[in-house]
Amino acid sequence: MIFDGSSERRGSILVTGGAGYIGSHAVLALLDAGWPVIVLDNLTTGFRWAVDPRASFVEGDVTDSALVRSILTYHEVAAIMHFAGSVVVPESVVDPLKYYGNNTAATCSLLRNAVDCGVPHIVFSSTAATYGSPDVAQVCENTPTRPINPYGRSKLVVEAMLADAAAAYPINYCALRYFNVAGADPAGRTGQSTAGATHLIKVCVEAALGRRELVEVYGTDYDTHDGTGVRDYIHVSDLADAHVHALHLLMDDPEASHTMNCGYGTGFSVLDVLDAVERISGREIRRVMRPRRPGDPAALIADNNLILSRTRWRPRHARLGDIVRHALAWEDQLARRKPGQPVGQREIAA
Repeated sequence: MIFDGSSERRGSILVTGGAGYIGSHAVLALLDAGWPVIVLDNLTTGFRWAVDPRASFVEGDVTDSALVRSILTYHEVAAIMHFAGSVVVPESVVDPLKYYGNNTAATCSLLRNAVDCGVPHIVFSSTAATYGSPDVAQVCENTPTRPINPYGRSKLVVEAMLADAAAAYPINYCALRYFNVAGADPAGRTGQSTAGATHLIKVCVEAALGRRELVEVYGTDYDTHDGTGVRDYIHVSDLADAHVHALHLLMDDPEASHTMNCGYGTGFSVLDVLDAVERISGREIRRVMRPRRPGDPAALIADNNLILSRTRWRPRHARLGDIVRHALAWEDQLARRKPGQPVGQREIAA
């Protein structure tokens, strides 16, 4: 089914985790498309200044049922985009219960409140980590899901929970499985701001600007064109746009739910990324070669035919150079931002 713009726009969109990296970009995409937005974020990893001033902001946790219910009812929330959660794979291995709490149990609480308050649609931030180490380089939605870490498993359990809820209650959902998210808003309104972030392009950009001494390359003997791991890098603004299209899809057919990959269907190696950052920044990056890490596949690329066929979503920033340029511009802006610099958002009562 393709969205044709006929959905009636009633109520607001609640964006959980809307002060974080991907969530803040989704807020921009929704606002730019004309939707009223409420952001709920506990600011554990998000930033208050990252929330566009056109959105209303509530500081709080998705597990606070009284708070969530008051937001859903007072603002007549028509749909939820759920980004709140924990996302660092190595941390999930050493502290798995944190991930089952923040990702799985917290989503169960949010879903219960959505059902009880009559919110019919939810767009869920899932991950390609649900596939684990697949036997094929390019994965489609029917590729077996065999996550190899608690992060991936915590998201896969939520996907099952959503499917069960959609079968039992008047709610539908879209789970979007992200591949490697990178870049920043082309207009410089928000970007990846978390200290110590592990995303490769973020790390390379920091190194190019002198904020890291080196970049470690894990594995140089993979069966790829240069021996390093190949990944599908998706621009964060394209990903945010995919969420808006997913929302329209749910509203156009309330009986249907969807699980779709979000990627470009092309891959770049670690060395490709390093070369691109060096070329665009004009600065050399020190590279240190390390052995492979357990569980890292040689290549992980999205088959994106499903989202292309079901929606009118089309990537606008798919060139690696564009992703790197936007990431560099944001990193430079971030370095010049004054700590706690106000951006004029308006606070609201729940």
